[in-house]
Amino acid sequence: MSLRIAVYYDEIGLKGKNRPFFEHKLKAAVRTALAGAAAVRVRTFVGRLLIEIDDEAAWDRAAQALGRVFGIAHFGRVWHAECDLDAIARTALAFLPENEGLSFAVRARRADKTFPMTSPEINRLLGAKILEARRWRVDLENPAITLHVSLIGTRALVSWEHVPGRGGLPLGASGKVACLLSGGIDSPVAAYRMMRRGALPVFVHCHGFPYTTRAGQEKARRLAEILLRGQGAHPFWQVPLAEIQQRIIADCPEALRVLLYRRFMFRLAERIAAREGAQALATGEALGQVASQTIENMAAVAAAVSLPVLRPLVGYDKKEIVAEARAIGTYEVSIERHEDCCGYLVPPHPATRSTAAELDAAEAALPLAELVAASLAAAERHELTAPASAP
Repeated sequence: MSLRIAVYYDEIGLKGKNRPFFEHKLKAAVRTALAGAAAVRVRTFVGRLLIEIDDEAAWDRAAQALGRVFGIAHFGRVWHAECDLDAIARTALAFLPENEGLSFAVRARRADKTFPMTSPEINRLLGAKILEARRWRVDLENPAITLHVSLIGTRALVSWEHVPGRGGLPLGASGKVACLLSGGIDSPVAAYRMMRRGALPVFVHCHGFPYTTRAGQEKARRLAEILLRGQGAHPFWQVPLAEIQQRIIADCPEALRVLLYRRFMFRLAERIAAREGAQALATGEALGQVASQTIENMAAVAAAVSLPVLRPLVGYDKKEIVAEARAIGTYEVSIERHEDCCGYLVPPHPATRSTAAELDAAEAALPLAELVAASLAAAERHELTAPASAP
């Protein structure tokens, strides 16, 4: 027998005439997540997706994969029955748990209004059949089991599982974004937030090798792989910053070092974005978290590029960021010790109220175009992917 899974979405259902576009993206994301399973068919079916897999035992693997797909509100196994209350009851009782003393409710929905009973009548009569077969009690407010029945033409879809999904929008629905990825806690969470809003990620990691070890590069790669579980292949760039940092240390004011480092990171990410077709940059900055993340400093750094700089964590506090890092699985890797290129020779008293003009003046001593070109020439591009079944 085939395994059937119904996939429900919230936000996509409100997209009006653009809804087919978002449904197409969600179907593509589902197929990517389920790649490697037995023959998979995905179709739009009365305001949801219906998945059929030619392997009834594939539920656990499929559930793990679908739990990583952006755009899904919830999902669960469904069974077909004839559009008849006795047939629906028989089907439901075949898969409902047999534990005694559970509370339950029935929620029926008629897509076809020609069915001779109203939804409340179906709820009541089908509930009576369940009560007759199980020693349960009705609880319409907070049931342990909710039996969902959708009547569509000559068929009924019957289910009781309600597995939560990631929500948001399907990957690829909102263009492409170059995500600056360090080895810390914040930037992976920021990249995740962009992906949850449908943005395809291009990861850009700037490193200080040979003045720092390669451990930071490997750590950033591992973080990207966690974010990409079940999402298909996406670019991961490793970009050297060490020579640029040496010139900044030698020729620029000490208090501006970190801001000038970040300006070059933005320039490098912008050039990579142009190559990859990305339409914006994204960072893990949160307002006031460190000296470089004041409003004045963020504006002065972003003035070095023309692309929009998105900061999905700008209003988060550290506890909120840590909680989300734990939830998405990046925290344990992020807290491993590593040498961050932004931490290289940090000044004891960094500037907190800089201006774009002040940073422009500091950079006047540097051959900007040459430094950027040399760094990009030495950059490495990788296509990263991670299966949805990865731990």
